[in-house]
Amino acid sequence: MDILSYSGAPCSHVVNLRLELVLKSSDLHQSKLTFRKHKFKCTKINSRCGSFRLYNIDQSLLKQNSHQGNFRSSSTLGGFRNVDLKVSSGSYDGYVIDGKEDARDISKPGESETKVVIPGMPDESNGESSAAVSSCFWEWKPKFKVHYEKSGCENVTSPPVLFLPGFGVGSFHYEKQLKDLGRDYRVWAIDFLGQGMSLPSENPTPDSSEGDTLERKDSAWGFGDEAEPWASELVYSIDLWQDQVRYFIEEVIGEPVYVVGNSLGGYVALYFAASNPHLVKGVTLLNATPFWGFLPNPITSPRLAKIFPLSGTFPLPSNVRKLTEFFWQKMSDPRSIAKILRQVYADHTTKVDKVFSRILETTQHPAAAASFASIMFAPRGQLSFGDALSRCKMNNVPICLMYGKEDPWVTPVWGLQVKRQVPEAPYYEISPAGHCPHDEVPEVVNYLLRGWIKNLETQGSIALPLLDDGESIDYSIARELEFVRDGSRKSLSVHFFGSKFSLWNRISSYIKSQFGNTDLKS
Repeated sequence: MDILSYSGAPCSHVVNLRLELVLKSSDLHQSKLTFRKHKFKCTKINSRCGSFRLYNIDQSLLKQNSHQGNFRSSSTLGGFRNVDLKVSSGSYDGYVIDGKEDARDISKPGESETKVVIPGMPDESNGESSAAVSSCFWEWKPKFKVHYEKSGCENVTSPPVLFLPGFGVGSFHYEKQLKDLGRDYRVWAIDFLGQGMSLPSENPTPDSSEGDTLERKDSAWGFGDEAEPWASELVYSIDLWQDQVRYFIEEVIGEPVYVVGNSLGGYVALYFAASNPHLVKGVTLLNATPFWGFLPNPITSPRLAKIFPLSGTFPLPSNVRKLTEFFWQKMSDPRSIAKILRQVYADHTTKVDKVFSRILETTQHPAAAASFASIMFAPRGQLSFGDALSRCKMNNVPICLMYGKEDPWVTPVWGLQVKRQVPEAPYYEISPAGHCPHDEVPEVVNYLLRGWIKNLETQGSIALPLLDDGESIDYSIARELEFVRDGSRKSLSVHFFGSKFSLWNRISSYIKSQFGNTDLKS
């Protein structure tokens, strides 16, 4: 892959490329790029010149797809004529092309569709380097070892970013963020206690029953009648996890961070930020689950909690053990895991082999079944999702929302409810994408994260992703994002909802697009 890097004073370069153009800019002067006989003009943003990169797609890829009409070589670009390129934001990779009109008018109704071309993931086979990822352990308390992964430690002047996983997975689910974002930031991803590789290394309830076989003792921990001292008050609850995050940041990272959470990790991220705003630079929610735990919390609802004797602590009651053994046998079956992954990934061509194998590996840990039971019977958190959101708003904690539209579990209505409570938070709805957009479409999530962080770090002088410098969107805009993955072009839609967005705006926009009613706002 040919790369041309440029920075410095205003200038122009002539580059002969066969195919793809990806523009990385901070603040551009006018500069003309000649693509054989087809001229592209970089629109001026302001007075400082930034940098850009041009990528030349491998020729074998061009030949492979030319018969399918997937790419246009230099001999078939006549339809472009003289077109303007417009930098989507002066802070991160990407540009907007309007094939017919000036790109400055792309958000107006009725004009031709626009695209934002963004970088793909680092292609190591083509000479691009990914950030090195390290696997580590941190002993929070005696017998409580927390596994985490990190990258980008050399980026000492860059802000730190911490990723929190969903239920049933771990830091491995953020491999694509660690390898890509670790090139620009200091990145961490942790495993919650009781999940991933943060399961206990010793049996919390050694079973001394003579009737049990050695096989039973080796294969299932946590089903004994008496808890070890270190596990006597152990319960894998959301309160434990938010404490774990706080101590991890204080003792390992050592400074305020950007926290990103998917599903359960989104709830924990919000809960943590609400309880510790001084340790948070911003929170990004990726299809965050808006609830967790079924039983009442003994601190916030002490009387109600007394009615329910179960609390997720060890030793587990005998009826819970039997129930757990029955359900765990089904849940840990490889066919069940594969079925769940098919549900939560909208694009079934997404490679989930590593995720599948790591989940299956976790289920085979001797403490996995009992840990699952503790999680399922743990009480609700002291703060509900809504309360945590209100506290974050009150403390002016920046929040960004990125939701996969095709999520069958946390459907779009949940994300829109969050948006309604914090209307100033940028909301990006990605389609097609399911419950785990960071793993399904990491190119898009990483692109948006970079842009949002830079917007905050520059106090708004760099525009939000998909917006132009100085542009403010009150209602909504839609963009088609395109990138290259495994030698093929992929594209999807991202809808940005502004501060005045409402469900009525969405309905009226749809009616307008269908019937051309100019009396309705869009």
